[in-house]
Amino acid sequence: MAHYMVQFAYTPEAWTALTKSPEDRTTAVRGLAEKLGCRLEGFYYSFGEYDGFVILQAPDETTVTAFTLAALTPGHIRATRTTVLMTPEAVLAAMRKAGGASYQGPKK
Repeated sequence: MAHYMVQFAYTPEAWTALTKSPEDRTTAVRGLAEKLGCRLEGFYYSFGEYDGFVILQAPDETTVTAFTLAALTPGHIRATRTTVLMTPEAVLAAMRKAGGASYQGPKK
């Protein structure tokens, strides 16, 4: 299964609700992931443009997209970004493959 990072940003209303009634969202996120055929590897909060991210294993892009769409449904998330994560071995294989290909750029 491939690895994905799904970043999320809560709405202001979600932060208000979580501040008034703090809750660990890990169990809910793990349950959703497992229901859709994913495996939750990590759940972290962060500073910056996004409030946090999850690391998932999923069989394909359709499955990780279903996870993200289902997570958006309650309306407490205002933005997401999904990134495919690659192992060093996979990138090394890509470098080797690219090294054997030639491509002509635009003419000057």
